Amino acid sequence: MITRAKNILLAFVAIFALVGCTQSVSAEVAMSDKPRDTSPDIDTGQMEMLVEGNNQFAFELYRQLSQDGGNLFLSPYSISAALAMTWAGAEGETENEIARTLRYQLAQEALHAAFNQLDMELASRGEGAEGKDGEGFKLNIANAIWGQKDFEFLDAFLDTLAVNYGAGLRLLDFAGNPEESRITINDWVSQQTGDRIKDLIKQGLISSVTRLVLTNAIYFNAAWEYPFDEDETTQGVFYLADDSDVNVEMMHHSRLFSYAEGENYQAVELKYDGGELSMVILLPKENNLIEFVNGLDSAALEEILGSLKSANVNLAMPKFEYESQFSLKAALEAMGMSEAFSEMADFSGMTGSKDLFIKDVVHKAFVSVDEAGTEAAAATAVIMDLTSMPAQPMDVTVDHGCTYLIQDNLTGTILFMGTLANPA
Repeated sequence: MITRAKNILLAFVAIFALVGCTQSVSAEVAMSDKPRDTSPDIDTGQMEMLVEGNNQFAFELYRQLSQDGGNLFLSPYSISAALAMTWAGAEGETENEIARTLRYQLAQEALHAAFNQLDMELASRGEGAEGKDGEGFKLNIANAIWGQKDFEFLDAFLDTLAVNYGAGLRLLDFAGNPEESRITINDWVSQQTGDRIKDLIKQGLISSVTRLVLTNAIYFNAAWEYPFDEDETTQGVFYLADDSDVNVEMMHHSRLFSYAEGENYQAVELKYDGGELSMVILLPKENNLIEFVNGLDSAALEEILGSLKSANVNLAMPKFEYESQFSLKAALEAMGMSEAFSEMADFSGMTGSKDLFIKDVVHKAFVSVDEAGTEAAAATAVIMDLTSMPAQPMDVTVDHGCTYLIQDNLTGTILFMGTLANPA
C-alpha cells in the first residue's frame, strides 16, 4: 500500500485549463515524489513498435465501431493512452489480454517510457503555425487519474503514472458523493478540450463503489497549409449509403496535393500549417464505405501513404461538424479484452489486491472542418469499480461516404480517425 507516506505530497490545488478556459476544478492530489522523466531512454525501434501497435489497434477498433454505418469520429491515441495507464496496474492474464487487444508490443517499463517520449514529441508540434481560429496551432494532450480518498494505491503504480504520464492521483469522494465526483471529472475534461467535450461520463456511471477513473484528453486546432477560398464554396450533393442524397456546402481547391489512386480508392493528403500534421482522405471509388473500411488495416494504410505523390488535384469536399460518443466495453470485449471487465480482473498492481475491475471505457470526440482548417477534440475515461469479491488534374469529389484520419507526419501516429457518412 502507500508505505512511503513521507514521499507522498498532499496538496489542495487548482487544475487550470490548457486551452484557455477560465473555470477551474479543485481536487486534493496524492502525488509520487518522482518527477516526470523528460529524457526517457527509448530508441527508434521501440518508438516504431509503439506507433505500429497503436495504429494496428486503431484500425481494428475503427472496424468494430463502424459496422453500423453513420458518422463516426474517435481518437485511438487517446484510448490507447488511457488504457496504457490502466495496464500499468494489471497483472496475470488481465495484463496479457489488454496487451494483445491494444497491440502493445513492448514490456511494461519500455511501453510507458515510449508513451512518455511520444507525448513529448507531439507536444513540440506546431511551433509558429496557425490555428483554425486565427490564433496559434494547438495540440494539447493531458492525463489525469482520479482515486477514492483514503483508498490505498501502491507506490509503484503512482510512480509509473507520475514518471511517464505526468499524472498525479486526484482524490475525490466517489463513495460519499459520486455525482459531484462525476461533475468534477467532466469539468476537467471540458477545460482540456476547449469546452468541446462536455458530459463525457454520463449520470449513473460513477457510483459509490467507483474507486478509480483514468482520463486522457486531446485537443487539436490547426489551419490548413493552403486554406480553401470561402468564395469558392458552393451548394453540392452528397450521396448516402442508401442511395438517397443531401445538399451540403462543398469547398473547392485546385492545386498540387499529395495524391494516390488504387483499384478501389482515391487518396489525398491535406497538410496543416507547418507541415507536421495532415488529414488524409481515403475515398472509395464506389459508394461502399463499410466494405471499404473492412479491407483497411495499418499495413494497407502504410502502402497507400507510401504511394502518395504530388499531383494536380481538383478537390471538392464538404464542410462538416459532428460529435461521436460511445461505450467501448462491447468493442473491446469482442476484440479479446474480456477479463478486465469481469470479477476475474487482476489489477493488483494498483492496490496489491484483486479488488478492482473496469466497469466501462467511455469515449467522446468532436470534429469541425471548414475552409480555414480543422478543430478536433476527444477524451477517454476508464472507470474502475470495486469487485463484488476480491499530370492531368485528378478530380477528387468527396460526394459520398469516406474514411479520414489526422496523423502526425513525423512519427506516423494516428491521432484521430473518422467516417463521414452524412455531412448534413
